[in-house]
Amino acid sequence: MPASERAAKRWRSTVESSRIVMVQPLKYNDAPTIGQHFREGQTVIMDVTGMPMPEATRMVDFAAGLAYGCEGRIERIADRVFLLAPSHVEIETT
Repeated sequence: MPASERAAKRWRSTVESSRIVMVQPLKYNDAPTIGQHFREGQTVIMDVTGMPMPEATRMVDFAAGLAYGCEGRIERIADRVFLLAPSHVEIETT
C-alpha cells in the first residue's frame, strides 16, 4: 500500500480503529505484525514478558520509533507491557 493511502487511512475515523489488539511477541521478527496493526490505526497492547531482555529492549525501541514516526504514543502500562496508541486515541490516566 502506498504511503499516501496509509496516511489517509490513519487519519480516517473508522469502526476498525476502535479495535484494541493484544500482541505477545516471542522474537524480534514479530515486529512487522505490531507495525501493521498500528499503521492501520489500531491501538496495540504489546506484552514482551515472553522475550529475553535484549530482544524485549529492541522491540520496545522499535515500538517507540513506530509510535513517534506515526505521531502516536507509547506508554508503559505494566512491567514489560506497553500501550501503543495512534494519534486519534486519547489516553487518560487517573
